[in-house]
Amino acid sequence: MRIGYRDSESDTAMMRHFLSCPRWLRPRLAAVLIAVALPAALVTGCLVPDQSHYVGGLVLVAPPGPREETIGEPPEPGYVWLGGYWNWVGNRHEWIAGHWAPPRPHREWVPYQWVRQGDGWTLKKGHWQRVKH
Repeated sequence: MRIGYRDSESDTAMMRHFLSCPRWLRPRLAAVLIAVALPAALVTGCLVPDQSHYVGGLVLVAPPGPREETIGEPPEPGYVWLGGYWNWVGNRHEWIAGHWAPPRPHREWVPYQWVRQGDGWTLKKGHWQRVKH
């Protein structure tokens, strides 16, 4: 018989071993087996995978709606407002506040954006894009 391999012959041998125990020990042995096996079976059957993690490049929790930000006046004329966004940090969404940035010649700001992808979400980073003429 191979270790870790079960067949009807090994099951029969286990049953014969159980039945060869003294009669007074069988209920106690059965109770111990049930006391160990039942909670293990219940716990493994009740575990629900955590849906708030980053898996394979996807966040499985939708980002919250955008926050309202107070923009105020730019520090210098021509500065561009880079709006805030929800970033994924650890195991939760965290708001990153917007800020003013100096303009870049012949470029425009494309904001951060969450995009639905299958069962999750992916964050497309904000970037400066060349203005098309």
